[in-house]
Amino acid sequence: MNLLPVVLSGGTVGAGVALLVREMLHAQPALAPALQRTAPGGLTMPEPELNREEVWGRWLLARLERLPGVRMPTTNLALLGQGPGQFMLKKVTLAALGLLCPVLVTIPWIIAGISLPFYVPAVVGFVVAGLLFITPDLAVRDQAKRAREEFAHALVAYLDLVALKRAADAGPTEALEKAAAVGRGWPFLYVQGALRRARLEKIPPYQALSELAAQYELPALDDVADIMRGSATDGAAVYKALRARTAALSAELLADQAAEANSASEKMTAPGALLAVLVMLLMAFPAVIRMLTV
Repeated sequence: MNLLPVVLSGGTVGAGVALLVREMLHAQPALAPALQRTAPGGLTMPEPELNREEVWGRWLLARLERLPGVRMPTTNLALLGQGPGQFMLKKVTLAALGLLCPVLVTIPWIIAGISLPFYVPAVVGFVVAGLLFITPDLAVRDQAKRAREEFAHALVAYLDLVALKRAADAGPTEALEKAAAVGRGWPFLYVQGALRRARLEKIPPYQALSELAAQYELPALDDVADIMRGSATDGAAVYKALRARTAALSAELLADQAAEANSASEKMTAPGALLAVLVMLLMAFPAVIRMLTV
């Protein structure tokens, strides 16, 4: 028997599973776009030279974006520093792999003499292709959610630093810039880029923070901008507002983490109960058999 089709089909299925697992892993937001935003010129930088994957992906995007059901999560992609072309290329590649896998899997069946209706691999292929096509959307949504949570945690530290700078009689702009300069993570780099753009364009820093919050859907940062709007007139009140917002944001994050932990615990209840029932059945099986055979 020729084993080459079997090896090819098994390798294809394994590659598809490995690619699917890679897509579901939580990736950290790319730091390269954040570092570019810290350069003079603000948040809107001249578009860098596109690599081959991005060019091919944008070619596909120009032809597929008008199809129903094809939507680009532009905000989430921008937050994660991913290009729309690479995202679309990934979706199309996974969909094509989903179409081919059922066909290749049926090859060993055909070699073994088991015939299947032609529509079975076609239907299964379309179903698998549809599922794999939406997998990158789910992965990007989950990664963006994690990135916003990470940004909120960094914002708690940033608010504490701004409040301390204001308590030391630093001006509003000085407090925001010095507090942002302390951090080295990607959330601080985003804030540094927004404040640098505000300085270069001669706009209030809270306006740049509001625009950054709107661009990446960061409501906690928008609250900071609203608080800093009144910092020029009443420094003590702003200090208290910053401390209060820090405490409230910390409480929100702790509540979210507790809810997530409870949800994970509840998901483990059913498998644990099923395992306990199986163990009880396994222990009772010999006694039941003996009673029935006596």
